[in-house]
Amino acid sequence: MKYDKPSLSFEQQADLLIRRGMVGDRALIIERLRAVGYYRLSAYWYPFRRANPAKPSLPFDDLIPGTTFDEVWCRYAFDRRLRLAVMDAIERIEVSLRALLATHHSQRHGLFAYATDSRSLPSIDSGKFAKYREDIIKEQARSKDPFVRHFNEKYGDSHSVLPLWMAAEVMAFGTLLTFHRGCDQDIRREVARPFGVHETVFASWLLALNTVRNICAHHGRLWNRDLGIKPKIPDKLSEWNTPVAVTGDRVFGILTICKWSLDRVAPQSGWSDRFRALLATSPTIPIVSMGFPANWQECPIWKCGAK
Repeated sequence: MKYDKPSLSFEQQADLLIRRGMVGDRALIIERLRAVGYYRLSAYWYPFRRANPAKPSLPFDDLIPGTTFDEVWCRYAFDRRLRLAVMDAIERIEVSLRALLATHHSQRHGLFAYATDSRSLPSIDSGKFAKYREDIIKEQARSKDPFVRHFNEKYGDSHSVLPLWMAAEVMAFGTLLTFHRGCDQDIRREVARPFGVHETVFASWLLALNTVRNICAHHGRLWNRDLGIKPKIPDKLSEWNTPVAVTGDRVFGILTICKWSLDRVAPQSGWSDRFRALLATSPTIPIVSMGFPANWQECPIWKCGAK
């Protein structure tokens, strides 16, 4: 089938929305379409499209009567603030991960083995190690950090890569996860220990957080998204199962991972209070669409530190 939808001006886009049932001030709709874009905003009015009984997975273009642009914009604005909150949490987890990996691996194998000795990363085969090393060299070459330039000027005649505690600061997150996966079990266990979970659980959390990090970095819709990932839940820890069973496939699971992790590696962050404030200022958001159970506040993880 040939795609033949025409390009519309912002004014035409607003008129189309109004014809389809959107209630709101036309000038404001045009202003916000200019600021955000029709296609991006369409994800937020999608739940307001009228159901199609013949094709439940393909609702009609017209909207449920009474749908207001203010409702749609409220969800868009909430999602933006949610992404910022999640990125704040992931940043703190990521910084801790970099410090833990750099310390434990360098103490076991030295400062440069991470990029020069494949035996220090026994879970990576030789072919993948070569690609990983190539990525490290490219990332270090791209870095504009003064400490990289200083090291290369002073020690570059003897070393082709940075010492690990510097390298950990310029590794892309994907490269960092490859490094983590390659470490032997003892190191992965030491890295997971401060987070209070088994290393296999923590490894699955990192993969899930990387997916969410990418969604946030590209300003994607997060709040009611099926993430397509299922980080492991530590079944042996009662806090995750009683009286609320936390699942990992929706945003609530990711938020609970963030809360659990920050309570342990950044207890001073105040992240939980800021997140609760976000929910309090967005009372019309149906958090059930984020995977929140009705009794989520009874979850021991969320009760911990609650004011």
